[in-house]
Amino acid sequence: MDELDRLLVERSCERLINEYSRLVDFGEAAAVADLFTEDARWQGTDLLLDGREEIRAWFTKREGVTRRVSRHVFTNVTVEVLSPTEAKSLSYMIPFRHDRAEGDDTFPVPMAVPKWVGEAHDTFRLTDEGWRFSSRLVVPSFVRRRER
Repeated sequence: MDELDRLLVERSCERLINEYSRLVDFGEAAAVADLFTEDARWQGTDLLLDGREEIRAWFTKREGVTRRVSRHVFTNVTVEVLSPTEAKSLSYMIPFRHDRAEGDDTFPVPMAVPKWVGEAHDTFRLTDEGWRFSSRLVVPSFVRRRER
């Protein structure tokens, strides 16, 4: 694999990470499923989603939470190309969110510390539709204190 091909794979995977954030944060969370392979796995601390349709079902519910304002910040993205059809990445994930009162659609919203800070461990596979997530493992490192 030459350097240009490697850079194109890295950029394609980085774009998936960014598109994931955009979809969740701007009211199109159900479409996140289209960024994953049919047999993908999404795993968090208390959540395991197996397959594109489970991912779609969960993110469809998330899309329905219209009072929530969120911004998922991914930084320090490092993509390692494993082969012409596989790659993996590690990025720092910082989700900010605020739940407004029902019917309130004003901006900006009050800001607090992030919900948590951690990592996203992603794997990617080249499909007929292009590069897709084959797995995402979300691992919090720091968690904000719960309000009393």
